[in-house]
Amino acid sequence: MSAPHSQTQTLATGDAPALDTITESAPFERLLAGALRRGASDLLLVPKAPPTVFAAGRWEPLDVPAMTSQQVVACVTPILSAEQIEKLHRLGDLDLSYAMLDFGRCRINLHQQQEGLAAAVRLIPRQIPSFEDLKLPGEVLRFADFPSGLVLVTGGTGEGKSTTLAAIVDHLNRTRAAHVITIEDPVEFTFNHGRCLIEQRQIGDDSPSFGCALRHVLRQRPDVIFIGEMRDTETVATALTAAETGHLVLTTLHTSSVAQTVARIIDVFPPQQQPQIRTQLAASLRAILCQVLTRNESNDSLIPATELMFATPAIRRAIRDNETHLIYSMIETGRRQGMRTLEQSLEQLVQTGRITAEEALAAAADPLHMRKMLGRTDRMTVD
Repeated sequence: MSAPHSQTQTLATGDAPALDTITESAPFERLLAGALRRGASDLLLVPKAPPTVFAAGRWEPLDVPAMTSQQVVACVTPILSAEQIEKLHRLGDLDLSYAMLDFGRCRINLHQQQEGLAAAVRLIPRQIPSFEDLKLPGEVLRFADFPSGLVLVTGGTGEGKSTTLAAIVDHLNRTRAAHVITIEDPVEFTFNHGRCLIEQRQIGDDSPSFGCALRHVLRQRPDVIFIGEMRDTETVATALTAAETGHLVLTTLHTSSVAQTVARIIDVFPPQQQPQIRTQLAASLRAILCQVLTRNESNDSLIPATELMFATPAIRRAIRDNETHLIYSMIETGRRQGMRTLEQSLEQLVQTGRITAEEALAAAADPLHMRKMLGRTDRMTVD
């Protein structure tokens, strides 16, 4: 499927000049080429600092001088339309996508800060990583088999949520005939039609908001709805309704555990509405995957640690009865159903030598419990 938006420009990375120095007229493409050569996932342009990339779990400056605020503006202005420039001046923030022919897409956030305009760029490969390459639990592929219901992939910024969902949709595209509609801000991975017919809608270009897009998407006969992020009450409410009425809804939240994810969904609603939402969520929820990327000691790459929950009758009852504090222990004892806590996942990574105990303690949601699981007896300060 080709990029659907006229303002999305293209770059053949093989034609990009070498990144030696940054001049007032240096194009954005040179910076992307430098980030690509480092194998980076992110690029930051901040005035008074050199362009900085995130590669193999570390922030590293590119070997060029610090940029001035004028140089940041000169780099990014050529990729913007007149409408985008006006919006950036008016609001101080702008999200957009940018496509490169030989590599893939970038998700860009431009924002004003004390020293002037800055840019945060996420580099998204053209080829969707295979599920096997992501090193996720095999049970995650069961998400693509659900005929309906709500599936959430959660975690912090940069923890691979979008990549995981893209791999699930790609698997679904190869194994199941379905009509898939994605609603994203902006569109990240692009999908070709396979066994599925896939439509991709970008907020701001194809629809003014997630809520508006979701209200109309239910009339477009989708089987699967991919929502880039549940950001507000209207989006959450419509997603729950879609999941209840025979659609498979795949989406993300910025939460770090299953219990926190359930609480966040319920807490966006006013107190008088929450009992109804708990009932609705208990009926429609299918699975939650929480993931955090940790450093793989064997090859200096990143490997996910995961908390994985499938909605069993006991978990549905706990959600409905407002007893979400019981969910963790249900996951902990639910290995037969394919479930695991984050701490169990981290413990396994330590035992197989892929991450250090210190890395596990830093990533754990409950460091004290993690210490006990690892048999650590040395003192540790917990904030």
